Amino acid sequence: MTPRIELPQGTLDLLILKTLALEPQHGWAISERVQQISSDVLRLQQGSLYPALHRLERRGWVKARWGTSENNRRAKYYELTAAGRKQLEAEESAWRKLAAAVAQILETA
Repeated sequence: MTPRIELPQGTLDLLILKTLALEPQHGWAISERVQQISSDVLRLQQGSLYPALHRLERRGWVKARWGTSENNRRAKYYELTAAGRKQLEAEESAWRKLAAAVAQILETA
């Protein structure tokens, strides 16, 4: 079993925003997509995911609507707003700079 990796603060919001950049999704689908793309390294717990989605909604970065899921169940679908796309760009840029700086230190220190 792979040890659990703790996400740095703010990373969860970035992952959610990036996952929603392509299309609206419900919470479970967001979680599954992150797990799939990360080759099962990252797993979003419901206890973290749904509060984060509500926080992003309060900030105006995502909006929610009720719909029907693939298995014919009622689900809340989240999608990026224009403000959310702008926030995603800013967070993605900051993350890339941080990752590059950490990688540089790891390679030289």
